[in-house]
Amino acid sequence: MIRRAFIKAVLFAVACAATAPIPAGAAELWQTLPPTPAPVATGRHAEVNGIRLYYVDTGSGSPVLLLHGGLSNSDYLADVARALKDKHRVILVDSRGHGRSTRDGRPFGYDLMADDVVALLDALKIDKAAVVGWSDGAIIGLDLAMRHPARVTRVFAFGANTLTSGVKDDVEQNPTFAAFVTRASGDYTRLSPTPGEYDAFHKQIGKMWESEPNWTDGQLATIKVPVWIVDGEHDEAIKREHTETMAKTIPDARLLILPNTSHFAFLQDPAAFNKSVTEFLGD
Repeated sequence: MIRRAFIKAVLFAVACAATAPIPAGAAELWQTLPPTPAPVATGRHAEVNGIRLYYVDTGSGSPVLLLHGGLSNSDYLADVARALKDKHRVILVDSRGHGRSTRDGRPFGYDLMADDVVALLDALKIDKAAVVGWSDGAIIGLDLAMRHPARVTRVFAFGANTLTSGVKDDVEQNPTFAAFVTRASGDYTRLSPTPGEYDAFHKQIGKMWESEPNWTDGQLATIKVPVWIVDGEHDEAIKREHTETMAKTIPDARLLILPNTSHFAFLQDPAAFNKSVTEFLGD
């Protein structure tokens, strides 16, 4: 979820919340935005990398990190956690400045947020973990696989892009995205330790979206862990050809397109999404 087009969508949706929701009676599942799940458990904060990072630690077994998309928070992936926690130790994270986590004066960047995750793994004494990421969270997962390969066992990258040009130019016209952005603004006010600073938060995230990620094929070719490149059949933001190119460029990556869903497949068809995640994890 990057590029200037999406930034325009954010500004429009926040300013016009009354008109942003999806039209009533939308016929297709991929045109809907179901409610955000309730938190899977109560979380806590870790003092890492100069910020207070909120996380939820639930379940037992091999560790899995769940990383959410830009502007949102870890509650979006709570149902994924519920599906995994009987067999895995699941760590959900609110990325810096998102949800209940704080931020500092450093500019947002995927590398910085990936470093936050590594610092959290250190604090929890977890050597390595599988990563299930959505959108910005998936991009963070790929960054971890390139820059911190010893800390990652595998990456499930849903709705990611590796170049800013991988984002559709008309995403700002999509009512599902507009509804999500409106919801995200309200969530920020409700959850953030700085509820009155959404505009500053959004501006900082916007600067990141304008220029990141922009990885070369050579950088992606360094990824050695198993990777699934996954997207919804009707993703509002990511170009299908870009998703397919990612899968061809990352060594031995698997491509999976989830039918009748969009960038929000984990809300629209949680059974199918969670089945694909459990298959990815080898359960």
